[in-house]
Amino acid sequence: MKKILSTLVLLAVTFPLFAQEIEKTEFTGYIGETTVLHQGSYTPDFKYDGSNRKVRNVILMIGDGMGLAAVNAGMYANGGELTLTNLHTFGFVRTQSDDNFTTDSAASGTAYATGQKTTNGFVGMDPDKNAIPNIPEMLSPLGYACGVISTDDLNGATPASFFAHQDSRNKTDEIWADLPSACLDFVSAGSTEVFDKRPEETRNAIDKRYNMVGSLSEVDGTASPVMYLPPSVQLADRGDYLPSTTRKAIEYLSKQSKKGFFLMVEGARIDKEEHSNNTYGFVREMLDFDKAIEEAIRFAEKDGHTLVLISADHETGGVALRGGDPEKGYIRTAFATTGHTAITVPIYAYGPKSQNFRCFLENSDVANKIMEILTGKNPNK
Repeated sequence: MKKILSTLVLLAVTFPLFAQEIEKTEFTGYIGETTVLHQGSYTPDFKYDGSNRKVRNVILMIGDGMGLAAVNAGMYANGGELTLTNLHTFGFVRTQSDDNFTTDSAASGTAYATGQKTTNGFVGMDPDKNAIPNIPEMLSPLGYACGVISTDDLNGATPASFFAHQDSRNKTDEIWADLPSACLDFVSAGSTEVFDKRPEETRNAIDKRYNMVGSLSEVDGTASPVMYLPPSVQLADRGDYLPSTTRKAIEYLSKQSKKGFFLMVEGARIDKEEHSNNTYGFVREMLDFDKAIEEAIRFAEKDGHTLVLISADHETGGVALRGGDPEKGYIRTAFATTGHTAITVPIYAYGPKSQNFRCFLENSDVANKIMEILTGKNPNK
């Protein structure tokens, strides 16, 4: 009886506090004219979707912090549709790390990159601090071209998971120092400002390894590996950086190998705006990410041998939609937290073998399925 009373008291105290928090953090976003960022929506023909055709290329797109509420908010702000929400095949991903019910981007990024769960904060390492081979390291020796794009800095946890091996995501210089030995043919993320602050030895090694270009127009005709670092990755400054770089990377990688390619594209700043409980900000980032998704889907539809996967490393903000008007691009939101949550995130798939992702998955399953589709082998079995 005493235990029951204690529980009731706890609930009585907790629920009003939660209600007050929701009321306090509620944000009304009038998206309005920003729907011009992605007017209308692209509907694929689905000619090869769900087929058993050979997959030569895989494009893995990670919307950092992109839970279902973020997808819904972007959809309603865009008049009720996104390229993403036109896809037929989807499932859910559990994001828990090896040591924590609520993951961070490093552990989840590593799971997507290697097929193994790890400790929060670790990049490309298992819980015992052993380096784990990532997808580019496994595919490159087989003849595949590989690339990484992000609206974060290259040392950001998610892009770093696809080339670095460090026991802390905060080891910025060490992560950049891993780049010269990375198995990447195309690299683009922020930014020149961050790169210029790295130790001279690291900058010289990167300059020696990569053909640095100052704009996307310089990519054509540049020998692999190529690196493009924009001056800024802030949305106000970067323009159409993410969709245009995605398009260019696909074109470039397609020419580098007859075997095929792997490309990871991260929309990193959905998460950052959700951490600030900024509805306007995360919706604009969501629409920007959806334009990059459109570039990938258009290519996959034309190519016929490309699998596109879109998911998230985790949900951020505990975002809730409390009202809206799609015709006006209006949404009313609330946030439960400024941190990450442990709720499952969606995964969308388009192209041959997309049906393999129509289920509940662990984040680590995604990498293992990619490798199995491309090579016939699961590296972690």
